[in-house]
Amino acid sequence: MNNSSLLTDTDLRALAEARALLERPSLAARLSSFIGSPLEKGMARLPASWRGKVGALAHDALMKAMDTAARTLQPAPREASPRLHKLLGSVSGAGGGAFGVAGLTVEIPLSTVLIMRAILDIARGEGEDISDARVRLAALEVFALGGNASSDDAAESGYYAVRAALAGTVSEAARHFAQKGLSSEGAPALARLITMVAARYKVQLTQKAAGMLVPGIGAAAGATINLMFMDHFQDVSRGHFTVRRLERHYGRDAVHAAWRRLEAEDARVHEARRAFHTRSSR
Repeated sequence: MNNSSLLTDTDLRALAEARALLERPSLAARLSSFIGSPLEKGMARLPASWRGKVGALAHDALMKAMDTAARTLQPAPREASPRLHKLLGSVSGAGGGAFGVAGLTVEIPLSTVLIMRAILDIARGEGEDISDARVRLAALEVFALGGNASSDDAAESGYYAVRAALAGTVSEAARHFAQKGLSSEGAPALARLITMVAARYKVQLTQKAAGMLVPGIGAAAGATINLMFMDHFQDVSRGHFTVRRLERHYGRDAVHAAWRRLEAEDARVHEARRAFHTRSSR
């Protein structure tokens, strides 16, 4: 491992691009822009019974996706195929949009497997060994990094903050996963990790369902919404596994320090722009 504390210009640009992907506008904002109205209209049409079980759907879908998705990919290194997964996601979304809430109970497990497959595909393209338990768990983290739970504040929802919150449970789960695999029952750490990730993932699932239930949204728009959903998690995945690739080379502390320097520089630029606009408006 290169212990240099300074990233090369090329790797610093890669880190800046990863940070931009991980801090894109929220999925809710992008969906609202697409459908031309706030998601509250769709939220109002979600049955209370469905809202109550979306957490269980998210939990079960994530558990099944970890094993199912990995078995459909060859571990040998190769470039990612994002277009294929976007196409598959669109087809899945068309079914969900056509059948409304009833269709979503079938579509969510399918789309979750497709998203996990896309995440692992990107991980493999960034040099990860997708047969490694730790890499599969890093892929699971993407579903938590993809959005914030409703109780989050800015300090709790930053990229490194979320990873830190999951780190202990991820390490425990990796040890169990490596020894006994996913088929073994009674894995408390893995169950806790899935529950923590599902709490965040269900927020995105609810937003997606709300978008599909806005009046006038049908199968075609459902396909587009699922495409946006897939694109969202692919972006997060590219950012996450780029950061991990750099951490393997430079060490986590060096990359995190470079991330903080980028944050500080962005903050200075933002403050300078704000001050300029304030002076200009006087």
